[in-house]
Amino acid sequence: MTINYEYYRTFYYVARYGSFTKAADALFANQPNVTRTIGKLEDMLGCRLFLRTHHGVTLTPEGRLLYSHVSVAHEQLQLAEQELTDTTALRTGTVTIGTSETALNLFLLQRLKIFRNRYPGIRLRILNHVTPQAVAALKQGQIDFSVVTTPVRPDAELSVTTLMTFQELLVCGSDYEELSHTKKPFRLRDLSSYPLIMLGRETMTYGFYNEWYLEHGARLEIDTEAATADHVLPMVEHNLGLGFVPRPWAEAALSAGRIFEVPLAESVPERAVILICNTSRAPGIAASEFIRFLKES
Repeated sequence: MTINYEYYRTFYYVARYGSFTKAADALFANQPNVTRTIGKLEDMLGCRLFLRTHHGVTLTPEGRLLYSHVSVAHEQLQLAEQELTDTTALRTGTVTIGTSETALNLFLLQRLKIFRNRYPGIRLRILNHVTPQAVAALKQGQIDFSVVTTPVRPDAELSVTTLMTFQELLVCGSDYEELSHTKKPFRLRDLSSYPLIMLGRETMTYGFYNEWYLEHGARLEIDTEAATADHVLPMVEHNLGLGFVPRPWAEAALSAGRIFEVPLAESVPERAVILICNTSRAPGIAASEFIRFLKES
């Protein structure tokens, strides 16, 4: 049996107010139309739903049974409408982002603060991902989008937008300070005897540097493997070895004399903080607004 939802909606308001007239006011309808609608509903269901009295109407046992279900459905629909209204107005929602430490600290943190101030009702979930993890999570629908660093493997399912570029420099701690005073920049192969701190072989960062080393006839060997990019700088400061860090991260420690730049003959290739979206999955309203905000900023 297929019954027009408006019949149930009319029934809900008549039962709620116990009056055809009050229900008509709530529905912005006239009382005769409300009465006819209830009559049609009773005919279609084959039972009386209301007892008419001089003081209004009351539910029959069958009417009470129907109301116990209709009221729940109607109130859930009202709740859904309100939630959708709040979502489209960006008063509520959740955005889940996969990001790496480098991308978070170089670019995303400041934007998170601005977005949060602009839309305080939207919840932000930030997941720590290296680039391959972020791509996998994006394809599996676990995150709305990712903000990570290059390199990234080309993929037809993904759209990539460059948000900012940066360059890394080789730095050392006080135990290796003499390297910073050389008159002639070092070639990569000249530094093979010095311990190197870097992310592990499973990361795109390692692949990026390994390829660069090979291009210049050098061999990349890690002495201390860092779990995350933001571990490299403190390890360098504590003289565990040399390490490549983004220039913006190094500036304060360089100025304070806690670390020193090792001049290189070969220029470190530029890298980028990128926004990755899954073209086969449409993001929600809140995530779409954040993506638009990131692209504009």
